[in-house]
Amino acid sequence: MPKKTHHPRGTVHSFVLNSQAVANNLLGDPTERRVDVYIPHGHDGRDLPLLVDLVGFTAGGPKHTAWLNFGENVPERADRLMADGQMPPCVIAFPDCFTRLGGNQYVNSAAMGNWEDFLIKECVPEIEKRFGCGGHGKRGVFGKSSGGYGSMVHGLLHADFWSAAASHSGDMGFELMFAADFAHTLRRLDKYDGSIEAFIDGFEASKKVSGDDLHAMMMLAMAATYDPDPDRYMGIRLPVTLDTCERIPELWANWMAWDPIEMLPAHGENLKSLKALYIDCGTVDQYNLLYGARRMTRELTARGIDHVYEEFPDNHSSTDYRMDISLPLLAKALSD
Repeated sequence: MPKKTHHPRGTVHSFVLNSQAVANNLLGDPTERRVDVYIPHGHDGRDLPLLVDLVGFTAGGPKHTAWLNFGENVPERADRLMADGQMPPCVIAFPDCFTRLGGNQYVNSAAMGNWEDFLIKECVPEIEKRFGCGGHGKRGVFGKSSGGYGSMVHGLLHADFWSAAASHSGDMGFELMFAADFAHTLRRLDKYDGSIEAFIDGFEASKKVSGDDLHAMMMLAMAATYDPDPDRYMGIRLPVTLDTCERIPELWANWMAWDPIEMLPAHGENLKSLKALYIDCGTVDQYNLLYGARRMTRELTARGIDHVYEEFPDNHSSTDYRMDISLPLLAKALSD
């Protein structure tokens, strides 16, 4: 656990962006989005590389700039890494992409909103206009879990926009990742006679959120992301039968099309233009993401795609310390 240390402090600026890209969402989520921007000590942001932090499920970008007990938030981490000479100066942005369903996968969805467009067409251009940072060849994206997924998918789809990406314990290998989660979700829905609307109403009315219900909510968010049906409540339909939990092949295929490993044949060549690609995963990740990460690095190597892959002895939780490796790697690549 990193101690709080005393280094020259950068500054965190905040602004609110009124997004048109996410106005299509069916969740009733606001279009006004807070964006925090870290500028390192001694700089005004101009001509520096830009890193964009995509947080994991249940969080929003400003969580990473907030006070943190027993450790560093991301600006404090960056202050230390830069002061110690491990990381060249760069701007770091923290957009709020939280949704009513608890999080985001950072891709366009007819139910969740067009978050992919929000990032590359609205958020990043506005940051670069305000602070004079980033630009072609100087933009990087990083994140953990859902944020790691977003970083990998943005690298696959938008290597003409991003020039570096880091995926910490990112979602990949959907077959193993979601194997048991559909049955768990159906058991939670059974408390509400199988009604997704009643479950969400109950979730939002509860005085204390249970971990089991939160996990089921995550699966509903995934359904609204990977296979939205605008004619359903909040665009949510599950790819399994609600009585026997059998997969519906054509709906499950829509999910699998978004698995980063499955996206490689069509989009893998794009990754070759990145200046840096970093992937890691804990060896006891409780969501089985280790096996997806191993499959991904095997496929990347077979395709001749340069990347750095690391495993570490930990699970999926409380692993922000891994940014001590990824942030310097990205910042150095974008500063060359």
